[in-house]
Amino acid sequence: GERGGKGRGVEGRREEKGGAECGEGMESRAPFLNPAAVLSPLGGVRLLQCVCCCVSLSLVAHDGGWDGAPGYFCMSAWCLCLALSSLVVCFEFTRLHGCLRLSWANFTITFALLAAQMVLTATVVYPVYFASDLHCQGEECSSRDFRISATVCSAVACLAYAVEVHLTRARPGSLGGYMATAPGLLKVVQAYISCIIFGALLNDSEYGRYPATQWCVGVYSVCFILTVVVIGLNVAGKVPVPHCPMDRLVVLYTFLAALLYLSASIVWPIFCFDNKYGSMERPASCSRGHCSWDSQLVVAIFTYVNLILYVADLIYSQKVLYIARP
Repeated sequence: GERGGKGRGVEGRREEKGGAECGEGMESRAPFLNPAAVLSPLGGVRLLQCVCCCVSLSLVAHDGGWDGAPGYFCMSAWCLCLALSSLVVCFEFTRLHGCLRLSWANFTITFALLAAQMVLTATVVYPVYFASDLHCQGEECSSRDFRISATVCSAVACLAYAVEVHLTRARPGSLGGYMATAPGLLKVVQAYISCIIFGALLNDSEYGRYPATQWCVGVYSVCFILTVVVIGLNVAGKVPVPHCPMDRLVVLYTFLAALLYLSASIVWPIFCFDNKYGSMERPASCSRGHCSWDSQLVVAIFTYVNLILYVADLIYSQKVLYIARP
């Protein structure tokens, strides 16, 4: 409780300071521009993110090729990350982030981690679908070179986003936003993993065959929604109920989510890969990209990944509370 009060006090002072920068800049004669936004190490990393995402989508749009759902996802990821990274740099440089009704520190680190995961996915998916054939002739080699170059730039952008997360995460013994702590960062990863699970479910997973698999879908949906709500409240800097022990409620939710994912990690493989309900081996008739068995395997793998993340989240949450107590 003491830590939460101090943290909210720090956030309140930051908001007041931001409001002063937004509304009283003329009276105090504070500089309108913030050179550190582009000249500091963090600013340089953010500029590198913009450049690499821009180069990747430009190369692919010029002659790389991006047909189909995988290509559309990669282009969307690069475009979204480029747009939001540019906005972050502009708001930091012009100090306009003080006018926003949100926790800027929580927003920037949440976006950086989300962007790192999206660009990492694009870095893996794009070469698998568009640059896997290294043999070429004539003009085909030019397209192949564009695709390889786009993949390299995407990898550099992913690394830049990871560096930003490392630079802005909470250090031991320091007070900062919740999203900069280990539990906050884990929740962003959990939400993204849930999105991967939903994508696999929608790709011919046949999750509606049994009530048990529908239960698993319900588990994924409820945990995803509550995780997004927790992230949204922290990014918005809002407390839903005054004097509500949010830290305890979040720990309780994490514990329940771990139990729910534990049930899904048992039920889903049984009703998908047991010989009574499904198949242990991949059917020979399955085609690439349109195979229910592949989608079910992806769901099973990432169910276990999210289970581990929720357990780690619960452990780290207890550790943070324990350290904060006198």
